[in-house]
Amino acid sequence: MKKILLTMTALCLALALSACGGVEAEEEKEPQASPTAAPAREETEAAQVPPLPQRLEFVDGTPVLQVYVTEDDEIRQMELEEYVMGVLAGEMRADWPMEAMKAQAVLARTFVLKFLSEKSSMYPGADISTDINEAQAYDAEAVNSRVEKAVSDTAGQVLSYKGEFPYAWFHSHAGGMTDYPTQALDFADEDPEYIRSVESPESDKAPTAVKSWKVTFSPEEVVKAAREAGASVDALSSIALGEKSQAGRSVTLLINGQEVSAPRFRVAVGSTKLKSTLIDSVALQDGRVTFEGRGFGHGVGLSQWGAYGMAENGADYREIIDHYFEGVDVVSLWN
Repeated sequence: MKKILLTMTALCLALALSACGGVEAEEEKEPQASPTAAPAREETEAAQVPPLPQRLEFVDGTPVLQVYVTEDDEIRQMELEEYVMGVLAGEMRADWPMEAMKAQAVLARTFVLKFLSEKSSMYPGADISTDINEAQAYDAEAVNSRVEKAVSDTAGQVLSYKGEFPYAWFHSHAGGMTDYPTQALDFADEDPEYIRSVESPESDKAPTAVKSWKVTFSPEEVVKAAREAGASVDALSSIALGEKSQAGRSVTLLINGQEVSAPRFRVAVGSTKLKSTLIDSVALQDGRVTFEGRGFGHGVGLSQWGAYGMAENGADYREIIDHYFEGVDVVSLWN
């Protein structure tokens, strides 16, 4: 079990102090382990703290973001932890087990810091937005005392993999088994070492429509999505399942005999309609295309209903994270 670092590194503290008043933090040359870090892993290395994004601002020692709020059509400055509360409330119901909510909070915080480290918002002048097409779900109105507790109890805590922010992938329901990003996300790079395919103990409380589903499309909808996914088709004559991953997800579909990326097709046809690529069957019959499958989401990283199930069975948020991410540490950047 990886130990949480209880205090911010001296270097991160210096970055925070130098960034007060909106001045960008200086670049950290080497990720440093906290002087109060837990003992090293069984091998030789201690947990490393990722460097803070250069453009992360601090006001009176508190990290702040310029957030484009889509519903208000304006950029608003808010504390980073306030933003995480809105994300947690948007991604997970506030009546869920507290340890599942804490795990989600750590992933949400990791997501925004990796975003700041590598990307720019599509909204000029903003660090990030409440637009789910750019970042994460967001619902400030759903924030309550339980959401606040989950975020405050994990304040400043993020995932670290060898001193860098990992991809904090998560999804709703894995259908019993998670998958690799190259298989389930059409990820262009090699699968990160910290992502693995694991059994996911989904809670029995998950809605029936999430556990298994059936959806029907018109041939025109399928052709349109296939084109968007890169196929050259004019009219639908046949559709079948193609290559499958070891976890059972469709990697490709065969549309008019052409291989089409199943993850790309799912996004193109509507990811809330075709709920996952864990597809059991597809049939073209009576002028309609019917898919049957299981789970909800891409299936990579943490399963939210799996986290629910683990928390029900007594796991804490660190154990939940350790189950879904291999070799990551939970470290503290501030508190």
